[in-house]
Amino acid sequence: MSAVEPRVGRVSRQRYQQLVERTRQLVEVASRAQFEIGDHALEIAPLQERGGPAPLPGSEAFEVSEVLAMFAGDVGLSVTTVKDYRWVSARWPARHRQAGVSHKVHRILASISDDVERWECIGHPPVNERTGERRWTADAAARVVGHRVDRPVSPREKVRAIHELARDDEVAATVATDLLRRPAVAEQAMADDVAKDRVNQAQYDHARRAAAPVRRIAEPALAPVQHTMGYIELVGACATFVAAGGRIVPGLRGRSFTEEERARIHKNLTRVHSTADWIASAVDTGDTSLDEGLAALLRDQQ
Repeated sequence: MSAVEPRVGRVSRQRYQQLVERTRQLVEVASRAQFEIGDHALEIAPLQERGGPAPLPGSEAFEVSEVLAMFAGDVGLSVTTVKDYRWVSARWPARHRQAGVSHKVHRILASISDDVERWECIGHPPVNERTGERRWTADAAARVVGHRVDRPVSPREKVRAIHELARDDEVAATVATDLLRRPAVAEQAMADDVAKDRVNQAQYDHARRAAAPVRRIAEPALAPVQHTMGYIELVGACATFVAAGGRIVPGLRGRSFTEEERARIHKNLTRVHSTADWIASAVDTGDTSLDEGLAALLRDQQ
C-alpha cells in the first residue's frame, strides 16, 4: 500500500513547490514593472538633487503633485500609488536593486535613512526559520526596521499586535476584562505597581460613582436642612470608607504584616466597629450621647 503523499492545502507538496517557483517569477516581473513605473514618475517629477534626503510621498509641492496626479490619471493608477513607486525608486537606484526580492520588501527597507546601510542590508537576507533558506519576506524586512509584522512570532510582536487591535478603549476594556478573569494573568498584572494602582483607583472611582445616586435620591426626602446635610454627610462618609476599603484591600494580596502592625490594624477596626454601632444607634433612637468607654476609644488615636 503506497504512502499518502504530503499535501499543502489542496495540492501535493510537489505541485506546491512548482506554484511557488512560478509565482516567484511573477513577483519578479511585477516588481520590475513597479520599479519602472516609479522610474517614469521620477523622470517626470524628479526629487531633490542627489545627496539630499528623498521626501516621503505626500510631502511634495503643489505643482509636483498636480503633475503626478495627471500622470497617474493617464496610466490608470491612483496618485498615491504613483508617488509611492516614485519614492521607492528614488531610494533604490537601479544598481542597488536586488533581483528575486519583491518590490514590497524594497518598500519596507526604504525607510532605512542611511543609503549605505540600506543598500548593504538588502544584500544580507535573514534565515527563514521554516525553510532554512536565506530569503527576504515582508515580515523579515518589517522586523529590521521595527514595523508591525503580519504574522507575529515573538512575545513582543504579539503584544504589539494586540495593542494595535485594541486602540479603541471599548475594545481594550473588553479584552482586559476577559484576560483578568484568568488567575495567572491577574496575578502577574497585579505585580506591576502602575497597573495595580490603576485598578485600585478605578475601584475607588467606581464605588464613589455608585454611591452618588443614593445621595441624590435621598436628599429631597428630608425636609429640614440640618437633617438633610447630616444624612448626606453620613452616607458620604460610609461610601468613602467602603470605597477606600475596595481600593486598598485588593492591593494587600501577597503582603504580610508584623505582629505590631496587625495589632494596630485590629485596634483601629474595633474603633470603626464601635463608631458604626454608635451611628446606627443615633439614627434609630436620636440619642447621640457617648458612654465613657466609647469616648475613650475614639480619643485614642494610637
